[in-house]
Amino acid sequence: MAIKIRKLNSSDTGFKTALANVLEFEAGEDESIERLVVQILADVKLRGDAAVLEYTRRFDRLDVASVASLELPATRLRAALDELEPKRRTALEAAAGRVRMYHNKQKIECGSHSWQYTEMDGTVLGQKVIPLDRVGIYVPGGKAAYPSSVLMNSIPARVAGVREIVMVVPTPDGVVNNLVLAAALLGGVDRVFSIGGAQAIGALAYGTNSIPAVDKIAGPGNAYVSAAKKRVFGTVGVDMIAGPSEILVLCDGTTNPHWIAMDLFSQAEHDELAQSILLCPNAVFISRVEAAMNQLILTMPRRDVIVHSLQNRGALIKVRDMDEACEIANDIAPEHLEVSAREPHKWAQHIRHAGAIFLGRYTSESLGDYSAGPNHVLPTSRTARFSSSLGVYDFLKRSSIIEVSHTGAQTLGKIAAELAYGEGLHAHALSAEYRMKTRN
Repeated sequence: MAIKIRKLNSSDTGFKTALANVLEFEAGEDESIERLVVQILADVKLRGDAAVLEYTRRFDRLDVASVASLELPATRLRAALDELEPKRRTALEAAAGRVRMYHNKQKIECGSHSWQYTEMDGTVLGQKVIPLDRVGIYVPGGKAAYPSSVLMNSIPARVAGVREIVMVVPTPDGVVNNLVLAAALLGGVDRVFSIGGAQAIGALAYGTNSIPAVDKIAGPGNAYVSAAKKRVFGTVGVDMIAGPSEILVLCDGTTNPHWIAMDLFSQAEHDELAQSILLCPNAVFISRVEAAMNQLILTMPRRDVIVHSLQNRGALIKVRDMDEACEIANDIAPEHLEVSAREPHKWAQHIRHAGAIFLGRYTSESLGDYSAGPNHVLPTSRTARFSSSLGVYDFLKRSSIIEVSHTGAQTLGKIAAELAYGEGLHAHALSAEYRMKTRN
């Protein structure tokens, strides 16, 4: 099975256009999805539990009498952890420990503590940093299970100090994944409801008799979930609207080509829209990677998905040198960026836009997905130019602290009044001037 992946050369005329064609991805709003999501959200907002039950029967084939019966007790989560085979339980606990350790460090370093200072005239200025009260975590269910996503979404929220974490996960036909439930226990999730889809997003956003309204929703989902998150944004916060998964590998030709081939496969196997790109200055090495891909694809259980992804959205790109590779990488702004080279830190200094940067030959992107510790919820579709990975900071909010002294009011009042008059806002100006010269 030969993979007909595109091969580009940065020296060719029309390279920029060809690369743009590779990168082009329009999610496109399916009107039928949008219409149904709008209907579901409005129905959940109006009828609450009754609507949630109706859509759960319709989409997940679960016929239950109440939403309360869809909430899984803490004993069920504990049982799920206890029922895991020892090797898998150890891996899950180790991953949770590393994710928690990283985010604890992140909390210390990312400005997550309140602060203030006092000026010479006694005016106090500062910032109060406060965790969100309640967060909703959406976890995909059905065909696949994502315990790693449970950890990546719940642990930073818990480290931030969120008071309550509510998780929703669809369980079509009542099939519950023990690994997901065990991850919920290790991640510090407080309540779990076996519901999914747009109705779950609506329930978290608006609240029902059984499901509490949250302040922010995090976690990936299908097209219906993404459309629902867009619609409820403003009523609640959302983490991001993620597109298909991406990997960009910068390689100087010194890594085992089989390793690079498998790294490209690791993203391509997510789904047909995932994107895998290699940038390398060594034409011979690119040919070796292509040969390795054609050899290894025969061993892949998800080879049809991988082939479709690579042939439609993948590319092997010959560049002039590693400096140019870094320039192109910054333009692509990928979700995952591997710098697989003899001097990875040298080239990393040139990288400005990437969701996560993986340095060195031994740092496969898959280690970041599961066990390294940093968060794997990352910006896609070039949004790494202006956004960041999910973190503790996403579950904190900041309130400015302003306490002006009598002396400070004399100085600040003049400035404020002058600018307020300039804007034609006389009440603003007078409000400031009332505090000048007189004490209450």
